[in-house]
Amino acid sequence: MYELSQKILRVWRERVSPRILPLLTTVRFIGLLIAGFSLWGFYEIAEEVLEQETQSIDTRILLTIRQWHTPFLDRLMVVITNLGNPSVLLIASLLLAACLLWRKQRAETVTLALAAIGALGLNIVLKNLFARARPELWQRTVDVNFYSFPSGHAMMSLVVFGMIGYLLAVYAPRWRVAIATGTVLLVCAIGFSRLYFGVHWPTDIVAGYAAGTVWLVACILSLEIWKRRYRPMPKTGQRALSSATSRK
Repeated sequence: MYELSQKILRVWRERVSPRILPLLTTVRFIGLLIAGFSLWGFYEIAEEVLEQETQSIDTRILLTIRQWHTPFLDRLMVVITNLGNPSVLLIASLLLAACLLWRKQRAETVTLALAAIGALGLNIVLKNLFARARPELWQRTVDVNFYSFPSGHAMMSLVVFGMIGYLLAVYAPRWRVAIATGTVLLVCAIGFSRLYFGVHWPTDIVAGYAAGTVWLVACILSLEIWKRRYRPMPKTGQRALSSATSRK
């Protein structure tokens, strides 16, 4: 029995521990650090918004952006803002999840679906909680409803496109930098489009990004932990464990 326990311990150190420790020391630490900073940022912004201390700077930023309007930008921003529509993002993510399920990537399927649905639900809860009115500095050219804080477009686009970008980067590591750059630019463009049309305050956008980051990190960490925990053990490790068991 003692020999068996020693061999199992050796297999753990050689095959299992090298997988777990990098996750604990790198992915989890950095992820939790980012999530913690984002959560703190959201708290600070929410506190300022509740005390109406951001109204002046929010208004000045929107009025400055209003001066940049051109017919070409109007058409371009309509396309960009539609890409971040929460309903469109939810449907797109569920369709992609169905494709992942067809490829038998169950962990990725569940995570993507939960990421999109969870982000939408969290955004609705936060909007009702803060009940902030939307800006009315000029006549709107896009339809909006519901409350303003935090931005659903910003939050949902960061979570959905961030999750998709992460999955693409995992399966195409050579293109990781290009994927990350494209994802960041797209998410930022969607947030800017909401300011361009004057349907959100700048602090709505920043808060949406902050809340979305917390949820995105939570989803990615849960996926990584699941994959590390249930990833098949290499054959050498399986043989060593089987041999140790047979000698019991």
